[in-house]
Amino acid sequence: MARYLSSHTLACLTRQGAEQLVTRLMSAKTVTVRRVQVNMMAGKMIVEFDTPDRETLEAWFTCESFHYDWVMRVELESQDGKLVPVG
Repeated sequence: MARYLSSHTLACLTRQGAEQLVTRLMSAKTVTVRRVQVNMMAGKMIVEFDTPDRETLEAWFTCESFHYDWVMRVELESQDGKLVPVG
């Protein structure tokens, strides 16, 4: 599985609404949500996914009518101060 990050703008969303959104994300079947990070003051959310490919993730967004600002495949991450391949 490949790892992807996505950015989302949350307009006028309460904490309760954000929690419902996270529940919706976590119930996804075709993609796996690893982590969700939210900043209520800025109205932004970053989601970390495991998914076979970008097309699968974008198809899921379309099917769920889930708007995103950008999607990025994660190729390298830091471990013990060094960059290592993801996956």
